[in-house]
Amino acid sequence: MKNIIFITLSFLVSITAEANRESKKLHKLLDEVIQAQTELNPQTAYRLGDKSQAGKLNDVSAAHYRAENQKLQPLLDQLNDIKTNKLDFQDQVSLQMQQRFLQEVIADNTFKEYEMPITAEGSFHVQLATMHRFSSFKNAEDYNNHLGKMKQVENVMQQNMDNMKAGLARGFTQPKSIIQHYPEFIQIYIKEDPEESEFYQPFLKPPKHIDQEQFSEFQTQAKKIITERINPSYKKFKTFMQQQYLPGARSSIGAYSFPNGQAYYQQQIKEYTTLNLSAKEIHQIGLNEVKRIRAEMETIIADLNFEGSFADFLNFLRTDPQFYAKSADDLLKVARDISKRMDGKLPELFTHLPRQSYAVNPVPAGIAPNYTTGRYVGAPLDSTRPGQYWVNTHALHTRPLYNLEALTFHEAVPGHHLQIALTKELTELPKFRQNAYISAFGEGWGLYVEKLGKEVGFYQDPYSDFGRLTYEMWRAMRLVVDTGMHAMGMSRDEAIKLMEDNTALSKHNVRTEIDRYIAWPAQALSYKLGEIKIWELRRKAEQALGNKFDIRTFHDSLLSSGSVPLNVLEDIIDQYIMEHTKS
Repeated sequence: MKNIIFITLSFLVSITAEANRESKKLHKLLDEVIQAQTELNPQTAYRLGDKSQAGKLNDVSAAHYRAENQKLQPLLDQLNDIKTNKLDFQDQVSLQMQQRFLQEVIADNTFKEYEMPITAEGSFHVQLATMHRFSSFKNAEDYNNHLGKMKQVENVMQQNMDNMKAGLARGFTQPKSIIQHYPEFIQIYIKEDPEESEFYQPFLKPPKHIDQEQFSEFQTQAKKIITERINPSYKKFKTFMQQQYLPGARSSIGAYSFPNGQAYYQQQIKEYTTLNLSAKEIHQIGLNEVKRIRAEMETIIADLNFEGSFADFLNFLRTDPQFYAKSADDLLKVARDISKRMDGKLPELFTHLPRQSYAVNPVPAGIAPNYTTGRYVGAPLDSTRPGQYWVNTHALHTRPLYNLEALTFHEAVPGHHLQIALTKELTELPKFRQNAYISAFGEGWGLYVEKLGKEVGFYQDPYSDFGRLTYEMWRAMRLVVDTGMHAMGMSRDEAIKLMEDNTALSKHNVRTEIDRYIAWPAQALSYKLGEIKIWELRRKAEQALGNKFDIRTFHDSLLSSGSVPLNVLEDIIDQYIMEHTKS
């Protein structure tokens, strides 16, 4: 008997030792991946808290991306050799996520995605001009670092233009139809008076801890860099767009027309949805959802005793002044009121809330005309600024109030701000997971909580409830038009008409959104597919737990591991069900 016990104990010790070895091996590799990524990308290093390269911008040359693949592929190979069954659950998640991230970076670089660094609503020239919003300005070193980055702007601009020229040569460009506004878009950031430049924003007001003489020197340097280096590089980019890129850009809109376009689009589907679905399968899911949501919309119209067709009702919503704010301040006030009222409902939905606050602000004027309706912009936990829920106040007649509850819940709370801020607090996880954002999870959560607002007393106005449904229809239509345009030959005009005929979005918003999907293949698929999975998991938990089901702990569990692939999310909820079945 003693021998049997000894053998059993030895066996258990051996298993435990092997598991510890695999765990240590994994975490050593995870550290090596982060080290490689921060060495390759100084701005990523800064975002992750490494200030050693704070004065550097990322190299975006083609040679850099080739070197990145050469450095990351061996690390991916080593991760693939880890014995998954020897790891605990969270380590298995970390392994799977880092494998996925590296595969995506390597695939994007292999497809040379960097040759198309612009979309319909943004590009590197905007990111460079607004990089100060994501920087700290607490001391003289911070200002010197930022001035150093400003001096590198012209080089990064040239690298991007070189990449775009290579894309032109092989037909890998944005469609001409969605980037006609670019000359004016670039001109916004060219100011002959350097003090009016977006680049000069950090130098307008001196902080208390820097003396005026030193700050004046920083201001002088900034003006000189803007005048002599940044403005000429932006003018050069504008000329390049006018004389080379726009004339040579493709006329087709679908990803299928890219070199190896079908494979590229399928890779983007997997990257953004984390699911193994074909374009055809996603298209059908979209059609099914459109049919279901349309029936719910028709019910509200009937309850309102509206006399007219569905199209007449949409026209009424798009044109009646009662549904639109009279000023940008009025629109922001309504958004802030909704946000604050939802803040008061959060304890009914969660047991754990984030420490970081958020603000409700307008989309910056320079990007607003071609920008989406609203967006969340996060901030580091140690930042002096909060997270920001941006509301687009441009063209007020296109920003209906009946959509504002759904938009606010998606972008602020309980949506992106709450989810992202909580993820940053998961300090027990590897740092890359604290900063990870998987679109199917994050956007699926954002769409899920739009409907969740109904459970805590919002959408009392039938027009606002119709607005919620039109937002859900909007995301369902994305499954139809994104796959339609990028895989099935659907034209831009056909996609616009489908969206106009089935949602109450303004015609301006419809065009802005369709151009976004054209410029960003497959990203728009993540919302509805992620939301469908979350509702599927909730119904599964409700059915399994019955009266033991608690919406608060269910939501806590959903968010407990940060942003994760949808198959991992299913494993998390299966564990949640198992634990609460026993309790």
